[in-house]
Amino acid sequence: MEEIIKTQKAYKKLGFTYLETAEIVTTLNQLLSNYIVHYHKLRSFHWNVEGGDFFELHEQFEIEYNEVKSQTDIIAERIRIFGLKPKHTLKEHLELSQIEEVERELTPIAMVKEVLKDFHIIHNTLLDAINTALEAGDSATEEIVTQLMRRLEKRHWMFTTWSKPS
Repeated sequence: MEEIIKTQKAYKKLGFTYLETAEIVTTLNQLLSNYIVHYHKLRSFHWNVEGGDFFELHEQFEIEYNEVKSQTDIIAERIRIFGLKPKHTLKEHLELSQIEEVERELTPIAMVKEVLKDFHIIHNTLLDAINTALEAGDSATEEIVTQLMRRLEKRHWMFTTWSKPS
């Protein structure tokens, strides 16, 4: 019996089993897809916002999409660290994302409400990623996702405050 145990090689990529790795990467791909669709919406809002809030929202949407662009890179690179490849086609991201495209023009306030709706979805995905990382003992993914969550929560507060009636 001891010989059998010694000859079996356990899969340990970064110390995680196949199942743990698959669960972490699946959750990170979900997060990545949500961010990719969110990024596209932010770019569209940046280009198409009009009205009295143009200058402010145009700038805020740009700040947001630049940050999201950076975050997608962090998430994709974390997936690569596990020896796997992140989802990479728009079709894959649209199929996997819980965030949906906007196919009509929106008012500035509707754009902000859409961003807040996306933040809610992303927040839930971040929680899923943290829980998956905690269950696997993946402190590096947990730390990365916690940083993403910290920023998202602050931006949620800021956009929520902006959208309240004067």
